[in-house]
Amino acid sequence: MKVAFVGKGGSGKTTLASLFVRHLAARGLPVAAIDADINQHLAVALGLDEERAAKIPALGERLPELKDWLRGANPRIASASAMVKTTPPGDGSRLLGLGGDDPFHALGQEVDGVTLLATGPFSDDDLGVSCYHAKTGAVELYLNHLVDGPGEYVVADMTAGADSFASGLFTRFDLMFLVAEPTRKGVGVYRQYTEYARDYGVAIAVVGNKVQDDDDLAYLRAHVGDDLLTWLGQSAAVRALEQGRDDVVLEDAERAALDLMRDAVDARRKDWERFRAQGVEFHLRNARSRTDPALRAELEEQVDPGFRYPV
Repeated sequence: MKVAFVGKGGSGKTTLASLFVRHLAARGLPVAAIDADINQHLAVALGLDEERAAKIPALGERLPELKDWLRGANPRIASASAMVKTTPPGDGSRLLGLGGDDPFHALGQEVDGVTLLATGPFSDDDLGVSCYHAKTGAVELYLNHLVDGPGEYVVADMTAGADSFASGLFTRFDLMFLVAEPTRKGVGVYRQYTEYARDYGVAIAVVGNKVQDDDDLAYLRAHVGDDLLTWLGQSAAVRALEQGRDDVVLEDAERAALDLMRDAVDARRKDWERFRAQGVEFHLRNARSRTDPALRAELEEQVDPGFRYPV
């Protein structure tokens, strides 16, 4: 299952993503974590020190070689440079398996049974000449070409706000956990996300965070209704993890919330045909936005109408 953590900045999105990843890995489940946030903090949240975290190779800086590997022998793609972030797989493309022997997972850092991938930070060299979507393009290509099996999990910590909807990336997930504080801004992001996702069948479950009392809980229920899956309060154990301690035991309520989240993920039905169709839809949108007719035609030709995922 492909899972995203989204929400406004400061909501605790990265912290909850790291807790969920740790929860899965502690049960011996195969899990890959992706730091796709413009602020790269997931590695530290998973327990790496800042020095090791800074040395994780950035997917966004290896795009040419990653594209060339994915392209494989696909005759519809002339070169790696012809691939864009939305390019779907076709006959001859190389597909990915979770934790496989491929250039993507070779860039991962193993952290307590988790394969951690990182898009890379937004650097000074990017200012004024680039946007972060160029870096998250590696994530979109990874998810487009990944054939994940039962009991396998990919958990992405996405950039804050609505940037996840700037391309078709939001349709690449089986479930999006929206981390919401019991505030007007917190529920405002929820309304924005559900409005964007409404026509695409993207499942959103709200996880309340920093819930202090019954009034906070009532506020969330009043504004997000049945989409509220579970919630966490102010936690001494979570604060200890954020301080770098490794001898921390979560409280029963926190473990129960994480169990509910896993159950919600496991209950999702995998629809590979819709996954393929939505990938093609957003690739064609991308192609038809180009002003150069030759480039538009080249990108449209990349769609292989006969391709189906081998599941």
